[in-house]
Amino acid sequence: MRSEFSRAFVLFAAALLAACAAVVPPRDSTATLALAPTGKLRVAVYPGSPTSLVRDPDGQTRGVALDLGRAMAGELGVAFEMAEFRNNAEALEAVKEGRADFAFTNATPARMKDMDFSPALMGVEQGYIVPAGSSMRSVADVDRAGVRVGVSKASSSERELTTLLKAATLVPAPTLAAGRQMLAEGKIEAYATNKAILKEMSAALPGSRILDGRYGLESFAIGVPRGREAGHGWLRSFAERARSDGTVDKAIDRAGLRGAASQP
Repeated sequence: MRSEFSRAFVLFAAALLAACAAVVPPRDSTATLALAPTGKLRVAVYPGSPTSLVRDPDGQTRGVALDLGRAMAGELGVAFEMAEFRNNAEALEAVKEGRADFAFTNATPARMKDMDFSPALMGVEQGYIVPAGSSMRSVADVDRAGVRVGVSKASSSERELTTLLKAATLVPAPTLAAGRQMLAEGKIEAYATNKAILKEMSAALPGSRILDGRYGLESFAIGVPRGREAGHGWLRSFAERARSDGTVDKAIDRAGLRGAASQP
C-alpha cells in the first residue's frame, strides 16, 4: 500500500513539474543579454501613477510597471532594479538613452521613434479632473476661453491636447504632485491625464470630480531601448503570456488601478 502511494506521489510530482515547465519557458541567454545587458533589469518609474509607481503612507510601493518588471526580471533570470524619476518624460528619456531597460507607458507613434514596444497590454481612458465647485460636467465643457488646463510636461496628453483644444490654455506641470497643487490652489481649472492617475489625484482633492467622457485612449505597452532586436521575440512572448495567464490583471488589481483593463 505504501509503495503504491509513494509511486502515485512521484507520478503526481513529476506531472506538476512538467506543468510548471510548460508555463515558465526555459531561460534564453540571448534575450537576457539583449534586454538586460548589465545583468539586472532597470525598470524606469515615476511617482503618482498606479500604472508606474505609487508610494503608500507606510512606504510600501505598488504599480503595474513594478509588478510586470519583477515578473520579466524573474523570467530573464536577472535582478530587478527600480529606477525612479521625477516624471514620465525623464523615465522615458532614460530608456531612450539606455540608462534604463524597461518602461511601461502609452505606446504613441512619437515614442515609437525613440524606443521599441511589446504588444499592447492595457488600455486607459484619458480625461479631466476639476476641483470642487466647478460648473464643468463633461469633456465638452473644457475647451472654452479662459479655461486653464494643467497637463504633465512632455506627456502624450500635452501633445494631443495641443491639437485638440482650440480655446482653452494648456499649463504644463513638472510633476503630478505639482499639477495637483496647481488645481488645489485655483491656478488651473482642470487637469488632464489618464483616468487611472485622475482617480489617484481625486483621493487627495476633496470634492473634486472626474468629468464624464474622454478625449482619448492610452494603449500601454513595455518599452525597451532601440538596438535590442535580439530580445524582441522573447519580449512579444512574455507580453502574450502576461496577458493570457492573468499577470497583467493581477498587477492592475494590486496597483489599485481603476478605469483600466488588460487587452484581450
